[in-house]
Amino acid sequence: MSSTAQVSASKRIEALLDDNSFVEIGGYVTARSTDFNMQQKETPADGVITGYGVIEGNLVYVYSQDATVMNGSIGEMHAKKIAKLYQMALKVGAPVIGFIDCAGLRLQEATDALNGFGEIYMQQTLASGVIPQITAIFGTCGGGMAVVPTLTDFTFMEEKNAKLFVNSPNAIDGNSISKLDSASAKFHSEQSGMVDAIGEETSILAEIRKLITILPANNEDDLSYSECVDDLNRVCADLENAAADPAVVLSQLSDDSFVFETKKAYAKEMVTALIRLNGSTVGVVANRSVLYGEDGEVAEEFDTVLTTAGCEKAADFVNFCDSFNIPVLTLVNVKGYQATISEEKTIAKAAAKLTYAFANTTVPKVSVVIGEAYGSAYLTMNSKSIGADIVYAWPNATIGMMDATQAARIMYTEELSKAADANGLLSEKAAEYASLQSSAVAAAKRGYVDDIIEAQDTRKYVIGAFEMLFTKREDRPAKKHGCVK
Repeated sequence: MSSTAQVSASKRIEALLDDNSFVEIGGYVTARSTDFNMQQKETPADGVITGYGVIEGNLVYVYSQDATVMNGSIGEMHAKKIAKLYQMALKVGAPVIGFIDCAGLRLQEATDALNGFGEIYMQQTLASGVIPQITAIFGTCGGGMAVVPTLTDFTFMEEKNAKLFVNSPNAIDGNSISKLDSASAKFHSEQSGMVDAIGEETSILAEIRKLITILPANNEDDLSYSECVDDLNRVCADLENAAADPAVVLSQLSDDSFVFETKKAYAKEMVTALIRLNGSTVGVVANRSVLYGEDGEVAEEFDTVLTTAGCEKAADFVNFCDSFNIPVLTLVNVKGYQATISEEKTIAKAAAKLTYAFANTTVPKVSVVIGEAYGSAYLTMNSKSIGADIVYAWPNATIGMMDATQAARIMYTEELSKAADANGLLSEKAAEYASLQSSAVAAAKRGYVDDIIEAQDTRKYVIGAFEMLFTKREDRPAKKHGCVK
């Protein structure tokens, strides 16, 4: 029995939803298999509670696996209840939230249970990009069940008891839980990138409620008219001093400091988050060079480069935003790619994936260059050339092929080798190059930047840009789908 069995499946639903709003569907369903004397076993609701309710007035569909019924194992009717819940959610256009606490396939039902797994996969696939899907893992989620949360848009894990694995740690050659618990919430939050957030059960439920309030109900929903009481022209003082950590910048830019960061512990050099601007939900992708702790001190530092993990994290997020018509804001501060043997194997493909995601996205896209923007790494970060609708830059931003000093050293190699004061000449030529080719003004003169704005005015300019782009429509060549994944 699951270590979380003492927390009933129904109580989790009650804690998630608004008071007295849950309506159960299929409460009388039980297993119908008679093999292995199954008819003698009681399977109330066949181990999963399904139904619907509201979160702050927003309709949601919920299923919660009951670990007290055959350890929450999935049998034929168990799977059919989840699949039918998805079918109903698709008809109505409302999110599905799943609470997982499952021992896996019910061996007594064999192929019927296996087919049921497939039916769940199919419904999740059909729902992808149509309605938001959220899963929270509170107990075991192993084997084929591990595919379920990875087919959803957001995944949470209880930090102590939850386990997520295809192969358990002890079944992997050369590994054991004592060496590396590859099923733990910490592992999937920090290393695999499969989990958006971990925490205690109550905090996870609170985070899901928070998330539902800012997500559209479906891909045709419009959240653009939510009330905003924050000043649209609010000056964000000292914003430039916080540029190294986008999480700080976003807390100042967003309405009432609302920020929901996704995959917060994974690929920390790339920030992906949902914020509110003028009452609208906006997705943000940003480069990070410093992570500040709760005490305001520097906790971690990063190079301003693209990494494989960061690119993939951002690409998945951009694709999600595009599916649900959520505008995308990019805060750019990048000088290149991470240079290691390991990264060299994967970075080109990952950068291509992010480039494709931005270029293929048709929602309103606004970029703000807040620091360095060099080379093809800058192009990948939603530049004008791959489809950004509006590009702003802060006055001290640098935009170009590479750092001005490096460029001058390459261009004037011969002159520098003969100069009496090589350092002085290098400084002179670097300043000249920066003025002509690497400044925000130089980029603006060529039309690659639409305006140079003061950092403290970023909020009002970005809000204005998205308001202008509200009715944006963009057609693309007819095709079934692209092949860059």
